[in-house]
Amino acid sequence: MSNNMAQQIIEQTVVSLARQMEQQVDREIQKLDNLGEDDIESIRQKRMMEMKQRQEKMKEWAARGHGEYREIYTEQEFFKEMKGEDRMVCHFFRENWPCKVMDKHLGILAKKHMETKFVKINAEKSPFLTERLKIWMLPTLALIQNEKTVDYVVGFDQLGGKDDFETPVLEERLAKSEMLDYDWSAGGKAAAAAPKGIRKGGGASYKKTESDEDSDFD
Repeated sequence: MSNNMAQQIIEQTVVSLARQMEQQVDREIQKLDNLGEDDIESIRQKRMMEMKQRQEKMKEWAARGHGEYREIYTEQEFFKEMKGEDRMVCHFFRENWPCKVMDKHLGILAKKHMETKFVKINAEKSPFLTERLKIWMLPTLALIQNEKTVDYVVGFDQLGGKDDFETPVLEERLAKSEMLDYDWSAGGKAAAAAPKGIRKGGGASYKKTESDEDSDFD
């Protein structure tokens, strides 16, 4: 991808999200029927300032590769992508149907949740990482916060046990591990999903390990 094309994608993503945020501000203000004009204007100014700060943050995220779901090809690249990130979801995959299903949903979430970086890496070409993180089934999502693996999503058992789950099911599962900014007041759509911190199956076996503990990269 050329630099100009990448810049255009960043600008389009930021503009789209900014419009969504401005519409949200207007909807919130419309609900405040009992306030005077001065109160409403004060609230608008405050929310617009928050929106401006958010836009600046989104530009920073976009420059770091957020907003798109990308493949990384080497273990060295994995550590480079992870460095300095508050939240990163890494999909350990191989060329099979379950992993392609996961790809589809992660691509959608990457565009929706710019606050989190989404990447994938071929498990068969990453022996050090798969051993260090004890990857034994594919697909597996490693959920990383501040350069430490805090949780995993292994296979589809935590997503309903089938490959026809909807994107909001995965979205809520990631939110349970605090990997996304998520509006719980809207009501969850993944009540049947397993709780965080449990490694289960539902994908293709990769390899077995004796330990199943969380890992970091110290």
